[in-house]
Amino acid sequence: MRKQDAPIDVTTLANSADILSLIASGAATSRGALLEASGLSRVTVTQRVNALLACGLIRETEETLKSGGRPTRVLAVSEYAGTILVANIGETHIHLAVMDIQPAIIAQKTIPLSSPDSPSKTLDQIKAAFTELLTNGSAAKRLLFGVSLSLPTPVDYKRGCVVGPSVLPGWDEFDIKSHMGQFYDAPIYVENDVNLMTIYEHRHNFRHVDDMFFIKAGTGIGSGIVTGGRIFRGAQGAAGDIGHIQFSSDDPPLCRCGKLGCVEARAGGWAIARDLSERGISAENARDVVTLVEKNKPEAIMLVRRAGQTIGEVASDVVSLLNPSLIVVGGTLARTGEFLLSGVRELVYQRCLPLATRDLQIVLADPHPDSALFGAAHLLLEDVFSKTKVDALIERFVQKTETARVA
Repeated sequence: MRKQDAPIDVTTLANSADILSLIASGAATSRGALLEASGLSRVTVTQRVNALLACGLIRETEETLKSGGRPTRVLAVSEYAGTILVANIGETHIHLAVMDIQPAIIAQKTIPLSSPDSPSKTLDQIKAAFTELLTNGSAAKRLLFGVSLSLPTPVDYKRGCVVGPSVLPGWDEFDIKSHMGQFYDAPIYVENDVNLMTIYEHRHNFRHVDDMFFIKAGTGIGSGIVTGGRIFRGAQGAAGDIGHIQFSSDDPPLCRCGKLGCVEARAGGWAIARDLSERGISAENARDVVTLVEKNKPEAIMLVRRAGQTIGEVASDVVSLLNPSLIVVGGTLARTGEFLLSGVRELVYQRCLPLATRDLQIVLADPHPDSALFGAAHLLLEDVFSKTKVDALIERFVQKTETARVA
């Protein structure tokens, strides 16, 4: 961290955006690597690195890399350079957190979703909760890098709004970015929870995988797609909505979306709970289904296996189209383990060509309770440190620091 009374070399810092972006992305984390990646002179790189170190945007870690001479320290973005605000809006509750730039949680809380049909009231509720979390601690004095929200609905990422029918009535086409922008002079991000879970899983556990397919099997069914190491959203952000692909049958079940025969209406947690209730077994949601499986209830195990086969059937079409090297299955129902996964594997390997499945792995996700929150943080950080956005970040950082120094 820098000393607040030390002046900033504004000119050098303003020209250091390319160096900061390389360090933040991990593309170059030593002075030698920065020289090679940037194409700049040694003097220029040294000046810009020193400016970033002096203002506290980056730091030298304890990790070292071998070089031609003495070992060189690895450079990284300082976790104390700023804060980010993230919130995961569920169907009944909102989980919020203040995070540093690592990212790691500084403070967090969970609150009930008081007005699910009113986006403005819910967003005001989130703003009030963020203010409370920032009250006690030094995080409020740091630069706010941005606000990132996770929603359990289809989201048009570019416009920052919910689209189509969803579990949040009244949110369709509401301008979330503009509403939150009234409170914060920082970038606002809005994304659906499945894409954020996909980002978390990829960044934390499978960063080396370029092409990955993530399936969320919980109350509903959804998926996220990683191609070339980046999340794939499609034209309007609707890519991966496998839960509402329809299967034809003589007596198709009614889905929550109003259509008949959707994957979710056959394999979602609520659908399995429905089928168990029809058999006289008490179950209301995906968590109840998992509990019954853990108690070795035969009917629950059978229905989860069948759900895995349904998911595997639609996943096999995805494998044929996208040819991922990895399928990761997460969500509440993934806690049933091989009972679910075996059904997925069975149908994928049965229906796909050997070339597509030769090196394909199908595994369970890391059961992290805050995966959507951390995915929201990674989404924000990767964007603000990108080559096209990092100039604006440095400009805001300079303004914030100079204002604090003068005060």
